[in-house]
Amino acid sequence: MIYAWLALGGAVGTMSRYAVSGWVVNRMGPSVLGTFTVNIAGSFLIGLILILTEGRFLVPSDVRTFTTTGFLGGFTTFSTFMFETMGLAESGSLGRAFFNAGGSLISGLIAVWLGMTIARLL
Repeated sequence: MIYAWLALGGAVGTMSRYAVSGWVVNRMGPSVLGTFTVNIAGSFLIGLILILTEGRFLVPSDVRTFTTTGFLGGFTTFSTFMFETMGLAESGSLGRAFFNAGGSLISGLIAVWLGMTIARLL
């Protein structure tokens, strides 16, 4: 049964990624910002969800697996992030490539920490 929940979570996460990324691109124009936004939001959510569901609010492991491995696995876009960053580098935009990679790493770590901190305060 867990595989069905993973598939459902992944499908919902994938559709959410498409919606959020598309929303950002529609407002900001074609760029890597859609993927960047999804990765940072996913980093925040995994920090928040894991701390809340492992410490404060005990939930069945299937629910935690659905939300983190399923939904967030479909939602976050690390492979797309890497491909887009490499595309920037190959097109000669090394500064933008390093900014995207470094900004994602630093912002992602801050987002995970923030999610974990907020969860611990609840």
